[in-house]
Amino acid sequence: MSSTIGSAFRVTPFGESHGPAVGAVVDGCPSLLSIDEGVVQKELDRRRPGQSEIVTQRKEGDKVEILSGVLDGKTLGTPIAMLVRNEDARSRDYDELQHKYRPSHADYTYDQKYGIRAWSGGGRASARETVGRVAAGAVAQTLLSARWGVEIVAWVSAVQDIETYVDASSVSRLLVEENIVRCPDPSAAVKMINEAVRRVP
Repeated sequence: MSSTIGSAFRVTPFGESHGPAVGAVVDGCPSLLSIDEGVVQKELDRRRPGQSEIVTQRKEGDKVEILSGVLDGKTLGTPIAMLVRNEDARSRDYDELQHKYRPSHADYTYDQKYGIRAWSGGGRASARETVGRVAAGAVAQTLLSARWGVEIVAWVSAVQDIETYVDASSVSRLLVEENIVRCPDPSAAVKMINEAVRRVP
């Protein structure tokens, strides 16, 4: 039941939504890569909750701590452990769900697979789990850029039945960041935002 992804560059995200912390361990990153907490923090700030009306309003600072694998801004070639402490964990809000399964969540699936589940906040099935993946992705992006000049640009292309088709060769990170849904097509972005706002409870 491994949680590790990758082969040469391996990522093991860890932590639960309402546990003490979340994060990731990156193994396979070469030594002497220039990286520090600021590089990782920039990407975590992009996914941080509470930024707009279409995301969870959970109050988290998402401040990363690099615990190992980096010295004086350079990777050591050893596992890079990155930790983000949960600040707004409220397990008591989920007390009623200890004995109930939520529809369209992974509660039942986890119970069947493992024989136990982290009922508080969905545990590993929460979007909070993406913190570790984003932190690891920051390391991967830095490596790809430094070694091969590769730039990663991603965007939202569909929400529900609202789709957009953009010329990938003309999309920049700056264009993606121009709206809260991070869609480089302004007209589609407005529709996506309206749909998201409509569905927020």
